[in-house]
Amino acid sequence: MRTPRQAARTAVIDPEGAVFLLRYDNPEVGVHWAMPGGGLDPGESPREGARRELCEETGWTDLEPGALLCTWEHDFTRAGVPVRQHEHIYLASGPRRAPADHVLGVHAEEGILTWRWWSLGELAGSPEALWPPQLPDLLSRVRTRDALEPVHLGYVA
Repeated sequence: MRTPRQAARTAVIDPEGAVFLLRYDNPEVGVHWAMPGGGLDPGESPREGARRELCEETGWTDLEPGALLCTWEHDFTRAGVPVRQHEHIYLASGPRRAPADHVLGVHAEEGILTWRWWSLGELAGSPEALWPPQLPDLLSRVRTRDALEPVHLGYVA
């Protein structure tokens, strides 16, 4: 039996179309790249959680989660507990920049090893795991302006 968990993330896209990702190294999940985000606090909406997590993990307070890019569900183990996580991923436009220095402690606590801006081509050729795995295809829709309707990926094994 898996514990349900709600989460939200923000895909920050720079003016050239690159996306900001964090590299997580979790002993229960393994190495993977994902957008800033995480579990929702009690009573928090997905959009509120995306905004809070974006600020906590980047220090950027000037970005607002916009259109919903997608939703998806996946299983993993968090702190020894098997969970089924349902994620909302929002879009935001922002300048290419580094996270603020004061968030480095949060990165250490959360198992975030590094960060980087990825072009669509780099994402498509990445040998490392991406959350969600369909991220290159989802972001290609943004470039072609097809992202007006969110994609509901459902459960992704």
